[in-house]
Amino acid sequence: MERHIDINDFDYDLPDERIAKFPLAERSASKLLVYRNGTIGESRFSQLGDELPEGALLVFNNTKVIRARIVMHKPSGARIEVFCLEPRDPADYERAFAVRGSCTWSCIVGNLKKWKEGPLAIDFTLDGTPQQLRAYRSQTEGREQIVRFEWDAGLTFGQLLEQLGRIPIPPYLNRESQAIDDTRYQTVYSKFEGSVAAPTAGLHFTPELLASLGAAGTGFEEVTLHVGAGTFLPVKDDDACRHTMHTEHFEIRRTTVEHLLRRWGRIVAVGTTSVRTLESLAALAWRIRCAGTPDAERPVGQWELYDLPADFTGREALETLAAYMRTHGLDALKASTQIMIAPLGYRWRIVRAIVTNFHQPKSTLLLLVSAYVGEDWHKIYDYALRNGFRFLSYGDSSLLINDRAPGIAQ
Repeated sequence: MERHIDINDFDYDLPDERIAKFPLAERSASKLLVYRNGTIGESRFSQLGDELPEGALLVFNNTKVIRARIVMHKPSGARIEVFCLEPRDPADYERAFAVRGSCTWSCIVGNLKKWKEGPLAIDFTLDGTPQQLRAYRSQTEGREQIVRFEWDAGLTFGQLLEQLGRIPIPPYLNRESQAIDDTRYQTVYSKFEGSVAAPTAGLHFTPELLASLGAAGTGFEEVTLHVGAGTFLPVKDDDACRHTMHTEHFEIRRTTVEHLLRRWGRIVAVGTTSVRTLESLAALAWRIRCAGTPDAERPVGQWELYDLPADFTGREALETLAAYMRTHGLDALKASTQIMIAPLGYRWRIVRAIVTNFHQPKSTLLLLVSAYVGEDWHKIYDYALRNGFRFLSYGDSSLLINDRAPGIAQ
Protein backbone atom coordinates (compact mmCIF):
# COMPACT_ATOMS: atom_id res chain seq x y z
CA MET A 1 0.00 0.00 0.00
CA GLU A 2 1.40 3.38 -1.01
CA ARG A 3 1.36 6.10 1.61
CA HIS A 4 1.98 9.83 1.16
CA ILE A 5 2.13 12.75 3.59
CA ASP A 6 3.14 16.23 2.45
CA ILE A 7 5.30 17.37 5.38
CA ASN A 8 4.76 20.99 4.32
CA ASP A 9 1.18 20.63 5.56
CA PHE A 10 2.66 20.31 9.06
CA ASP A 11 4.68 23.50 9.07
CA TYR A 12 4.08 26.56 11.22
CA ASP A 13 6.04 29.68 12.10
CA LEU A 14 7.92 29.20 15.39
CA PRO A 15 9.82 32.37 16.34
CA ASP A 16 13.08 31.70 18.16
CA GLU A 17 11.93 33.72 21.16
CA ARG A 18 9.07 31.26 21.71
CA ILE A 19 11.50 28.36 22.26
CA ALA A 20 12.11 27.89 25.98
CA LYS A 21 15.89 27.97 26.33
CA PHE A 22 15.83 27.27 30.08
CA PRO A 23 13.35 25.61 32.45
CA LEU A 24 11.11 27.56 34.79
CA ALA A 25 12.21 27.84 38.41
CA GLU A 26 9.38 25.49 39.43
CA ARG A 27 8.67 22.41 37.29
CA SER A 28 4.90 22.35 37.72
CA ALA A 29 4.46 26.12 37.22
CA SER A 30 4.29 25.70 33.45
CA LYS A 31 1.13 26.51 31.55
CA LEU A 32 -1.17 23.67 30.52
CA LEU A 33 -3.26 23.80 27.36
CA VAL A 34 -6.29 21.52 27.68
CA TYR A 35 -7.80 20.18 24.45
CA ARG A 36 -11.00 18.26 25.06
CA ASN A 37 -12.93 16.93 22.08
CA GLY A 38 -12.51 20.04 19.98
CA THR A 39 -12.54 22.72 22.68
CA ILE A 40 -9.47 24.44 24.09
CA GLY A 41 -8.92 25.73 27.60
CA GLU A 42 -5.98 26.81 29.72
CA SER A 43 -4.69 25.94 33.17
CA ARG A 44 -1.46 25.35 35.09
CA PHE A 45 0.35 22.04 35.13
CA SER A 46 0.09 21.99 38.92
CA GLN A 47 -3.70 21.68 38.36
CA LEU A 48 -3.41 18.67 36.03
CA GLY A 49 -5.48 16.53 38.40
CA ASP A 50 -8.51 18.77 37.83
CA GLU A 51 -8.39 18.04 34.09
CA LEU A 52 -7.63 14.31 33.94
CA PRO A 53 -10.39 11.78 33.30
CA GLU A 54 -11.69 10.25 36.52
CA GLY A 55 -9.61 7.24 37.56
CA ALA A 56 -6.91 8.00 34.99
CA LEU A 57 -3.81 5.82 34.76
CA LEU A 58 -0.76 7.93 33.96
CA VAL A 59 1.96 5.98 32.14
CA PHE A 60 5.46 7.45 32.47
CA ASN A 61 8.68 6.68 30.65
CA ASN A 62 11.22 6.13 33.43
CA THR A 63 14.31 6.28 31.23
CA LYS A 64 17.25 8.36 32.44
CA VAL A 65 19.33 10.65 30.23
CA ILE A 66 22.98 9.67 30.16
CA ARG A 67 25.86 12.14 30.07
CA ALA A 68 26.48 11.03 26.51
CA ARG A 69 28.69 13.87 25.18
CA ILE A 70 32.41 13.40 25.80
CA VAL A 71 34.90 16.06 24.72
CA MET A 72 38.18 14.34 23.82
CA HIS A 73 41.43 15.41 22.20
CA LYS A 74 43.94 14.20 19.65
CA PRO A 75 47.64 14.21 20.67
CA SER A 76 47.87 17.32 18.45
CA GLY A 77 45.35 19.04 20.72
CA ALA A 78 42.42 18.99 18.26
CA ARG A 79 39.09 19.03 20.16
CA ILE A 80 36.66 16.32 19.06
CA GLU A 81 33.27 15.59 20.60
CA VAL A 82 32.06 11.99 20.79
CA PHE A 83 28.31 11.58 21.31
CA CYS A 84 27.41 8.04 22.50
CA LEU A 85 24.16 6.90 20.90
CA GLU A 86 23.71 3.17 21.41
CA PRO A 87 25.80 0.33 22.85
CA ARG A 88 27.12 -2.28 20.44
CA ASP A 89 29.32 -4.54 22.60
CA PRO A 90 27.82 -5.31 25.02
CA ALA A 91 24.60 -4.46 23.16
CA ASP A 92 22.37 -4.42 26.22
CA TYR A 93 22.17 -1.03 27.99
CA GLU A 94 22.36 -2.47 31.49
CA ARG A 95 25.49 -4.49 30.74
CA ALA A 96 27.02 -1.66 28.68
CA PHE A 97 26.95 0.70 31.65
CA ALA A 98 28.22 -1.97 34.06
CA VAL A 99 31.18 -3.12 31.95
CA ARG A 100 34.77 -2.33 32.94
CA GLY A 101 37.87 -1.94 30.80
CA SER A 102 36.38 -1.62 27.31
CA CYS A 103 33.15 -1.35 25.34
CA THR A 104 31.95 -0.38 21.86
CA TRP A 105 29.25 2.18 20.97
CA SER A 106 27.63 3.74 17.93
CA CYS A 107 28.51 7.42 18.11
CA ILE A 108 28.13 10.71 16.31
CA VAL A 109 31.49 12.46 16.15
CA GLY A 110 31.82 16.23 15.97
CA ASN A 111 34.84 17.60 14.07
CA LEU A 112 35.23 14.13 12.53
CA LYS A 113 37.53 15.44 9.78
CA LYS A 114 40.22 15.95 12.44
CA TRP A 115 40.08 12.28 13.46
CA LYS A 116 41.89 10.56 10.62
CA GLU A 117 43.61 7.83 12.63
CA GLY A 118 44.89 6.90 16.07
CA PRO A 119 43.11 7.22 19.39
CA LEU A 120 41.44 10.14 21.11
CA ALA A 121 41.97 10.57 24.83
CA ILE A 122 40.66 12.39 27.85
CA ASP A 123 42.80 12.58 30.99
CA PHE A 124 41.37 12.58 34.50
CA THR A 125 42.33 11.59 38.04
CA LEU A 126 40.83 8.94 40.31
CA ASP A 127 41.77 9.01 44.00
CA GLY A 128 44.74 11.18 43.10
CA THR A 129 46.02 8.79 40.41
CA PRO A 130 46.25 9.96 36.75
CA GLN A 131 43.92 8.00 34.45
CA GLN A 132 42.94 8.09 30.80
CA LEU A 133 39.93 7.14 28.68
CA ARG A 134 40.87 6.31 25.09
CA ALA A 135 38.65 6.04 22.00
CA TYR A 136 39.37 4.20 18.72
CA ARG A 137 37.34 4.37 15.51
CA SER A 138 36.66 0.97 13.97
CA GLN A 139 34.21 1.67 11.13
CA THR A 140 31.60 4.01 9.69
CA GLU A 141 27.91 3.13 9.42
CA GLY A 142 25.96 5.88 7.71
CA ARG A 143 26.28 9.06 9.75
CA GLU A 144 27.50 7.11 12.78
CA GLN A 145 30.96 5.94 13.84
CA ILE A 146 31.60 2.68 15.67
CA VAL A 147 33.91 3.62 18.54
CA ARG A 148 35.74 1.36 20.98
CA PHE A 149 36.50 2.84 24.39
CA GLU A 150 39.30 1.53 26.61
CA TRP A 151 40.32 2.51 30.15
CA ASP A 152 42.30 1.11 33.08
CA ALA A 153 40.57 2.90 35.95
CA GLY A 154 38.46 0.72 38.22
CA LEU A 155 35.21 2.32 37.08
CA THR A 156 32.25 1.09 35.05
CA PHE A 157 31.50 2.84 31.78
CA GLY A 158 28.41 4.35 33.40
CA GLN A 159 30.57 5.81 36.16
CA LEU A 160 32.99 7.18 33.55
CA LEU A 161 30.15 8.94 31.73
CA GLU A 162 28.92 10.42 35.01
CA GLN A 163 32.39 11.78 35.71
CA LEU A 164 33.52 12.82 32.23
CA GLY A 165 30.41 13.29 30.11
CA ARG A 166 27.97 16.14 29.57
CA ILE A 167 24.17 16.11 29.37
CA PRO A 168 23.17 16.20 25.67
CA ILE A 169 20.58 18.99 25.64
CA PRO A 170 18.60 19.41 22.39
CA PRO A 171 20.41 21.09 19.49
CA TYR A 172 17.61 23.62 18.97
CA LEU A 173 18.43 25.27 22.31
CA ASN A 174 21.57 26.63 20.63
CA ARG A 175 23.62 26.73 23.82
CA GLU A 176 26.07 24.63 25.77
CA SER A 177 24.76 22.50 28.62
CA GLN A 178 24.91 24.12 32.05
CA ALA A 179 24.73 22.90 35.63
CA ILE A 180 20.95 23.40 35.74
CA ASP A 181 20.52 20.85 32.93
CA ASP A 182 22.08 18.10 35.05
CA THR A 183 18.93 17.97 37.17
CA ARG A 184 16.23 19.72 35.15
CA TYR A 185 16.78 17.72 31.95
CA GLN A 186 15.81 14.61 33.94
CA THR A 187 12.37 13.64 35.17
CA VAL A 188 12.00 13.22 38.92
CA TYR A 189 11.09 9.55 38.34
CA SER A 190 13.98 8.67 35.98
CA LYS A 191 15.56 5.32 36.86
CA PHE A 192 17.19 3.41 34.01
CA GLU A 193 20.07 4.94 32.07
CA GLY A 194 19.96 4.80 28.30
CA SER A 195 18.47 7.93 26.71
CA VAL A 196 20.27 10.71 24.89
CA ALA A 197 17.17 12.91 25.09
CA ALA A 198 14.70 13.38 27.91
CA PRO A 199 11.04 12.30 27.71
CA THR A 200 10.23 15.98 28.12
CA ALA A 201 6.49 15.78 28.86
CA GLY A 202 7.48 14.35 32.23
CA LEU A 203 9.75 17.26 33.15
CA HIS A 204 6.74 19.12 34.62
CA PHE A 205 6.04 16.59 37.38
CA THR A 206 7.24 17.12 40.96
CA PRO A 207 7.12 14.67 43.87
CA GLU A 208 4.46 16.86 45.47
CA LEU A 209 2.26 16.83 42.36
CA LEU A 210 2.60 13.07 42.03
CA ALA A 211 1.61 12.64 45.68
CA SER A 212 -1.48 14.82 45.29
CA LEU A 213 -2.53 13.01 42.11
CA GLY A 214 -2.15 9.65 43.82
CA ALA A 215 -4.17 10.80 46.82
CA ALA A 216 -6.96 11.81 44.45
CA GLY A 217 -7.14 8.34 42.88
CA THR A 218 -4.92 8.71 39.83
CA GLY A 219 -2.96 5.54 39.07
CA PHE A 220 0.64 5.36 37.92
CA GLU A 221 2.59 2.93 35.79
CA GLU A 222 6.00 3.07 34.13
CA VAL A 223 7.48 1.80 30.91
CA THR A 224 11.07 2.20 29.76
CA LEU A 225 11.88 3.47 26.28
CA HIS A 226 15.41 4.73 25.67
CA VAL A 227 15.13 7.86 23.55
CA GLY A 228 17.61 8.03 20.69
CA ALA A 229 19.08 11.03 18.88
CA GLY A 230 16.84 10.14 15.95
CA THR A 231 14.00 11.89 17.77
CA PHE A 232 15.61 15.18 16.63
CA LEU A 233 16.14 14.13 13.01
CA PRO A 234 14.20 16.51 10.74
CA VAL A 235 11.94 15.18 8.03
CA LYS A 236 13.93 16.24 4.97
CA ASP A 237 11.79 14.66 2.25
CA ASP A 238 8.63 16.47 1.17
CA ASP A 239 6.89 13.11 1.49
CA ALA A 240 7.13 12.26 5.21
CA CYS A 241 6.42 8.63 4.43
CA ARG A 242 9.88 8.37 2.89
CA HIS A 243 11.42 9.39 6.23
CA THR A 244 13.07 6.39 7.90
CA MET A 245 12.13 6.11 11.55
CA HIS A 246 14.86 5.37 14.07
CA THR A 247 14.82 2.29 16.31
CA GLU A 248 14.19 2.77 20.03
CA HIS A 249 14.43 0.03 22.64
CA PHE A 250 11.75 -0.45 25.27
CA GLU A 251 10.76 -2.70 28.15
CA ILE A 252 7.39 -3.36 29.77
CA ARG A 253 6.59 -5.40 32.86
CA ARG A 254 3.80 -7.96 33.08
CA THR A 255 2.33 -6.17 36.13
CA THR A 256 2.08 -3.02 33.99
CA VAL A 257 0.17 -4.84 31.26
CA GLU A 258 -2.22 -6.20 33.89
CA HIS A 259 -2.69 -2.73 35.41
CA LEU A 260 -3.45 -1.32 31.96
CA LEU A 261 -6.24 -3.87 31.65
CA ARG A 262 -7.65 -3.05 35.08
CA ARG A 263 -7.87 0.65 34.16
CA TRP A 264 -8.88 0.04 30.58
CA GLY A 265 -10.22 3.12 28.79
CA ARG A 266 -8.48 5.55 31.17
CA ILE A 267 -4.87 5.19 29.99
CA VAL A 268 -3.08 8.56 29.71
CA ALA A 269 0.36 8.46 28.09
CA VAL A 270 2.82 10.99 29.47
CA GLY A 271 4.82 11.93 26.41
CA THR A 272 5.18 10.65 22.88
CA THR A 273 7.74 8.04 23.96
CA SER A 274 5.15 6.44 26.25
CA VAL A 275 2.67 6.63 23.36
CA ARG A 276 5.08 4.81 21.04
CA THR A 277 5.77 2.12 23.63
CA LEU A 278 2.14 1.46 24.51
CA GLU A 279 0.87 1.45 20.94
CA SER A 280 3.69 -0.90 19.86
CA LEU A 281 2.32 -3.53 22.24
CA ALA A 282 -0.54 -4.19 19.82
CA ALA A 283 1.92 -5.26 17.12
CA LEU A 284 3.71 -7.65 19.51
CA ALA A 285 0.35 -9.10 20.55
CA TRP A 286 -0.73 -9.62 16.93
CA ARG A 287 2.51 -11.49 16.27
CA ILE A 288 1.65 -13.75 19.21
CA ARG A 289 -1.86 -14.27 17.84
CA CYS A 290 -0.50 -15.18 14.40
CA ALA A 291 2.75 -17.02 15.16
CA GLY A 292 2.73 -17.81 18.87
CA THR A 293 5.62 -15.45 19.64
CA PRO A 294 6.15 -11.66 19.85
CA ASP A 295 9.42 -12.13 17.92
CA ALA A 296 10.80 -9.41 20.18
CA GLU A 297 14.24 -9.42 18.54
CA ARG A 298 12.64 -7.86 15.44
CA PRO A 299 11.67 -4.17 15.80
CA VAL A 300 8.03 -3.23 15.39
CA GLY A 301 8.08 -1.93 11.82
CA GLN A 302 7.38 1.63 10.74
CA TRP A 303 4.01 0.70 9.21
CA GLU A 304 3.32 -2.59 10.98
CA LEU A 305 0.51 -1.25 13.14
CA TYR A 306 -1.40 -0.02 10.08
CA ASP A 307 -1.61 -3.59 8.80
CA LEU A 308 -3.35 -4.98 11.89
CA PRO A 309 -7.01 -5.95 11.42
CA ALA A 310 -9.34 -3.11 12.44
CA ASP A 311 -11.30 -5.46 14.72
CA PHE A 312 -8.20 -6.44 16.75
CA THR A 313 -8.82 -4.26 19.77
CA GLY A 314 -6.40 -2.83 22.27
CA ARG A 315 -8.02 -4.79 25.09
CA GLU A 316 -7.54 -8.02 23.13
CA ALA A 317 -3.91 -7.05 22.50
CA LEU A 318 -3.17 -6.53 26.19
CA GLU A 319 -4.99 -9.74 27.16
CA THR A 320 -2.97 -11.66 24.56
CA LEU A 321 0.30 -10.15 25.77
CA ALA A 322 -0.46 -10.74 29.46
CA ALA A 323 -1.41 -14.36 28.80
CA TYR A 324 1.78 -14.97 26.83
CA MET A 325 3.96 -13.47 29.56
CA ARG A 326 2.23 -15.53 32.27
CA THR A 327 2.52 -18.75 30.26
CA HIS A 328 6.23 -18.20 29.63
CA GLY A 329 7.01 -16.93 33.12
CA LEU A 330 8.10 -13.51 31.87
CA ASP A 331 8.12 -10.67 34.40
CA ALA A 332 9.14 -8.22 31.67
CA LEU A 333 9.45 -8.10 27.90
CA LYS A 334 12.18 -6.23 26.01
CA ALA A 335 11.56 -5.17 22.42
CA SER A 336 12.15 -2.24 20.07
CA THR A 337 10.06 -0.09 17.79
CA GLN A 338 10.30 1.98 14.63
CA ILE A 339 6.65 2.97 14.41
CA MET A 340 5.54 6.17 12.77
CA ILE A 341 2.20 7.35 14.09
CA ALA A 342 0.80 9.67 11.45
CA PRO A 343 -2.57 10.91 10.12
CA LEU A 344 -3.01 8.03 7.68
CA GLY A 345 -6.03 6.43 9.27
CA TYR A 346 -3.99 5.28 12.26
CA ARG A 347 -6.16 3.38 14.79
CA TRP A 348 -5.47 4.10 18.46
CA ARG A 349 -5.62 0.86 20.41
CA ILE A 350 -4.11 1.47 23.85
CA VAL A 351 -3.75 5.18 24.57
CA ARG A 352 -6.85 7.18 25.53
CA ALA A 353 -5.29 10.63 26.23
CA ILE A 354 -1.87 12.27 25.92
CA VAL A 355 0.20 14.70 27.99
CA THR A 356 2.77 16.30 25.70
CA ASN A 357 4.79 19.45 25.06
CA PHE A 358 4.67 21.50 21.86
CA HIS A 359 6.74 20.06 19.04
CA GLN A 360 8.88 21.35 16.20
CA PRO A 361 7.36 22.22 12.82
CA LYS A 362 7.53 19.44 10.22
CA SER A 363 8.47 16.81 12.82
CA THR A 364 7.34 13.21 13.24
CA LEU A 365 6.11 14.16 16.74
CA LEU A 366 3.77 16.74 15.24
CA LEU A 367 2.51 14.01 12.89
CA LEU A 368 1.74 11.89 15.95
CA VAL A 369 -0.28 14.72 17.52
CA SER A 370 -2.17 15.19 14.25
CA ALA A 371 -2.96 11.47 14.10
CA TYR A 372 -4.71 11.94 17.47
CA VAL A 373 -6.47 15.33 17.15
CA GLY A 374 -6.74 15.56 13.36
CA GLU A 375 -6.72 18.99 11.72
CA ASP A 376 -7.35 20.54 15.15
CA TRP A 377 -3.58 20.55 15.63
CA HIS A 378 -3.66 23.88 13.77
CA LYS A 379 -6.15 25.27 16.27
CA ILE A 380 -4.11 23.99 19.23
CA TYR A 381 -0.82 25.42 18.02
CA ASP A 382 -2.38 28.73 16.91
CA TYR A 383 -3.86 29.11 20.39
CA ALA A 384 -0.53 28.32 22.04
CA LEU A 385 1.31 30.85 19.87
CA ARG A 386 -1.28 33.58 20.47
CA ASN A 387 -1.41 33.02 24.22
CA GLY A 388 2.22 33.08 25.26
CA PHE A 389 2.94 29.35 25.58
CA ARG A 390 6.60 28.33 25.61
CA PHE A 391 7.63 25.65 23.08
CA LEU A 392 9.77 22.49 22.86
CA SER A 393 11.67 20.57 25.53
CA TYR A 394 11.72 23.14 28.35
CA GLY A 395 8.43 24.66 27.27
CA ASP A 396 4.83 24.39 28.45
CA SER A 397 2.58 21.37 28.23
CA SER A 398 -0.76 20.19 26.90
CA LEU A 399 -3.34 17.59 27.82
CA LEU A 400 -5.02 16.16 24.74
CA ILE A 401 -8.29 14.27 25.06
CA ASN A 402 -10.06 13.24 21.86
CA ASP A 403 -12.77 10.61 22.23
CA ARG A 404 -13.29 10.73 18.46
CA ALA A 405 -9.79 9.63 17.51
CA PRO A 406 -9.93 6.57 15.20
CA GLY A 407 -10.20 3.33 17.20
CA ILE A 408 -9.84 5.09 20.54
CA ALA A 409 -10.24 2.88 23.64
CA GLN A 410 -11.58 -0.15 21.77
